[in-house]
Amino acid sequence: MTKPKNELLFLALGGSGEIGMNVNLYGCEGKWLMVDCGITFADPQYPGIDVILPDLQFIEERLDDLVGIVLTHGHEDHIGALPYLAEDLGVPLYATPFTAGLIRGKLEEEGNANRVKLRVIQPNAPFDLGPFGVTFVPMSHSIPEASALLIDTPYGRIFHTGDWKLDAAPVIGHPSSPAELAAIGEDGILALVCDSTNIFNNEASGSESDVFSGLMDVISKAKGRVMVTSFASNAARLHTLGKVAIETGRSLCVQGRSLDRILKVARATGYLKDFPETIDAEAAMRLPRDKVLVVATGGQGEERAALARVANGQHPIALASGDTVVFSSKQIPGNEVAIGRIQNQLAAKGVIMITDRQAHVHVSGHPGRPELLQMYRWMKPEILMPVHGEMRHLMEHARFGLSESIPRALVQTNGDIVRLAPGAPTKIGNAPVGRLVLDGDVILPGDGQTINERRKLALNGQISVAVAIGSRGLIGTPQVRIQGIPVEEDREPFLEETVSAVIAATKQGGRDRDKLREQIRLATRKVATRWTGKKPNVDVLLIEA
Repeated sequence: MTKPKNELLFLALGGSGEIGMNVNLYGCEGKWLMVDCGITFADPQYPGIDVILPDLQFIEERLDDLVGIVLTHGHEDHIGALPYLAEDLGVPLYATPFTAGLIRGKLEEEGNANRVKLRVIQPNAPFDLGPFGVTFVPMSHSIPEASALLIDTPYGRIFHTGDWKLDAAPVIGHPSSPAELAAIGEDGILALVCDSTNIFNNEASGSESDVFSGLMDVISKAKGRVMVTSFASNAARLHTLGKVAIETGRSLCVQGRSLDRILKVARATGYLKDFPETIDAEAAMRLPRDKVLVVATGGQGEERAALARVANGQHPIALASGDTVVFSSKQIPGNEVAIGRIQNQLAAKGVIMITDRQAHVHVSGHPGRPELLQMYRWMKPEILMPVHGEMRHLMEHARFGLSESIPRALVQTNGDIVRLAPGAPTKIGNAPVGRLVLDGDVILPGDGQTINERRKLALNGQISVAVAIGSRGLIGTPQVRIQGIPVEEDREPFLEETVSAVIAATKQGGRDRDKLREQIRLATRKVATRWTGKKPNVDVLLIEA
């Protein structure tokens, strides 16, 4: 399939079957519209990698048909890939003012801001991109200006929720009212493309304003220094912590580059106007312990974030016995070990730790079942298409929607090309999908030669063998170097036996250099396997002398 015909198509290149790396495409009358372009963060199966990008091969082969990229909000899993991929895509980006401010900062850091067109669109202001009419619909979330997208097409209207929740008392911004959302549904919605993150939560996520009393209670009772860590992008939580600092008579210190960036963009776009003046780390350390409140990055266990450096004693802010750290965030699945490591370091210092299990210090930014049900009733969609979730989330969301009288639900995953209209929704094909990794300044395939070699090195270690060969055979003693081979105190006898095996293989090798190199490699690996049970990578260098 090269072009969408007289039809409405949907294709996820990321974010369906996983949480993170959201990239969605809508196709109609020969054109494609991209919604979001995010990253996810690497796990141990990607050694040396922090950031994973979506593979956009499908749309890169159709750039003449791509009309633009619309960004629902400013979280990394929705905009994080733009600094690395947007320039090559060559189309304008469309975002509300706060989200645009975050994107602009990222592009400037990458040095390509002047080569990527960024269009600022006000909420509720319709605009057209090819056959698509698009409107940003303000929603509540844990970042300012999170928006659903109302997408008008000749074949029906899409309500693409983005990340959202319902909040009757929002701290920042002006989300759409129930009446405004109901009015959108009254005009007819073909498909609700909806966030599935909290489908297993039977209760609503709760209001950000409710967190104030929980944080006030914890921090007002604390005796020493208090450090609160939360998602840097949660400007509403920053607003709450600013109020808590004022109410408890504590000076506010903010630590972390991403927090500084959020503060800067929020103030520039009219948010956090009454946020208290902050002090630096040195000033915070000079104050009495009960007169300072530190807000820091690193609640997910990130090694280079402020909290991790405080925990291991490599930060200007120091915590000691009797001080308190409040984790005002939810653990992201997969981060438990990293968070536990930091918490153990803090515990060893005698630091008191408070999480959302001990006190009401966090609310989610995603909808629980009561909120999803309310959205169904407002939108009254003909089709429910779950996104933003692992397969277990998507399947459960589809079951829930069908049980609540939505006529049809379709579960798709990354790469499924779905025709939404005309006719019943159905999968009509598959697109290539995958992962790219950002390795230093280079973008590589996530399962390409480099990363696969690195996985093997991490698993099995490396042996390098250098052999000098002359016309009469071996010259001198072969040189063997090992890395990551588990021989420890047996290193020297292991090397001696390996050298002996290399010499024996050399004498049997004959004149065929490729055959000789392979005999040396196999002999070396045989010794390593006998000693360690592992099969290391073996590189053989033959030197003609």
